[in-house]
Amino acid sequence: MSNTLAAELIFIPAPGAGHITPTIEIAKLFVNRDQRLSVTLLIINLPGSSPASLITTDVESPSRMDRISFIELPQDETPTPTSESKNPLTSLNEFITSHCKHVRSIVADRISKQPGSSRIVGFVIDLFCTSMIDVANEFDIPSYVFFTSGAAFLGFKFHIQTLSDDQNQDIVQLSYSDTETPVPAFVKPVPTKVFPPVVQSKETLNHVLSTSRRLREVKAIMVNSFLELETHAIDSLSSDNTIPPVYSVGPLLNLEGGTSGGTGKPLEDDVMRWLDNQPPSSVVLLCFGSLGSFEAVQVKEIARALEHSGYRFVWSLRQASNKTTKFPRDYKDPRTVLPEGFLERTDGIGKVIGWAPQVELLAHRAVGGFVSHCGWNSLLESLWFGVPVAAWPMYAEQQLNAFEMVLELGLAVEIKLDYKNDLFNPAVKTIIVTADEIESGIRRVMEDNLVRRKVKVMSEKSRSTIIEGGSSYTCFSSLIQDVIRNVS
Repeated sequence: MSNTLAAELIFIPAPGAGHITPTIEIAKLFVNRDQRLSVTLLIINLPGSSPASLITTDVESPSRMDRISFIELPQDETPTPTSESKNPLTSLNEFITSHCKHVRSIVADRISKQPGSSRIVGFVIDLFCTSMIDVANEFDIPSYVFFTSGAAFLGFKFHIQTLSDDQNQDIVQLSYSDTETPVPAFVKPVPTKVFPPVVQSKETLNHVLSTSRRLREVKAIMVNSFLELETHAIDSLSSDNTIPPVYSVGPLLNLEGGTSGGTGKPLEDDVMRWLDNQPPSSVVLLCFGSLGSFEAVQVKEIARALEHSGYRFVWSLRQASNKTTKFPRDYKDPRTVLPEGFLERTDGIGKVIGWAPQVELLAHRAVGGFVSHCGWNSLLESLWFGVPVAAWPMYAEQQLNAFEMVLELGLAVEIKLDYKNDLFNPAVKTIIVTADEIESGIRRVMEDNLVRRKVKVMSEKSRSTIIEGGSSYTCFSSLIQDVIRNVS
């Protein structure tokens, strides 16, 4: 292929920081690694929100902007992903599918305007956007999936579909059976108590099964992981000839001011100054992602645990969403939810903040432990900076991520692996994690030197895998060759 021949990739991420941010990172990687490639990101906006802050934060270099462009898709009045009568996951799926007509129109327009030496060589779609495969097929364009979670969860999705479709197993019944089940992508049998809430109801399970079937249709799957971290899971996927080729190309992280937990705005100077004056690895960070929040009774248990542990802390405390505010937000005054006198008693020992620039905090030498919801991006960030995690999963696939990190890989400690506070299945009963359980997890994450050493080793591997000669670097080279071959 001539160096002058241009090849364009159409990226369609799901709405949300945890999807758009890593998608922008892989887009950067494509254009930086091959001068012939350009990327167009088609952005789906949830009603009342805009990813503009993510876009401006994540793509800061004019040279990168030359070959990365953004098109915000029009917003329709209906359907919206907030319908009261439907499960939120069903509504979200319908909402994304309603954008197919806009994608079809944009692609048709681009094809009609492209010169003979340039062509669209692939759709790169998010797991939540598998309906876009039909649009790609209409134009005879290959589809790829960028899977923003880990390889083990990808293997879990395929296995659940196999159990349901080929073995007629009742997955909902299995998920409530309080047992363990072998899953090829995991070394150890997986306890059903850490099955994601989405497989615990028929409606959400149907979405899991349909997306898993669609995943088998694509040309290849890119996973934001790396061979040294998920060796068994990646080998398991690669040895299954019913699954498309899997390219492990991670860790793909935005380390330049963005975060998996917010909008890229700077943290107050006094918090960073305070951290500068703390001993190395002496502070525990509590941060639960862009959608993480707790009710008042749980907030008080966290506060008691922190106070009783005696450890220095930075706590990102967000107010739970409600019908008028779809997403967590900062408290105007956290005293309204904290135990009386807590802020005064912990003055000088800790900081309670709102939104947190997670990357900036994890990178700080004073931070030595991380109480996390175990979102995949957050886990990759913690490993990159060598900060061990106390696992407190909440929603999506986070329970499986926590199981993998704690019991499969020994890279984290447990607070409560089967905690569920699910966005897509409000019927799931949320329990209260006690102050004693939280304090125990905080002590272990700050004091377990074996886990800390293992995390430091994995930190070095996460950095070496993406440089020339590393496994993810090499894997990405093979992926680019596969994409470029689509130009005849």
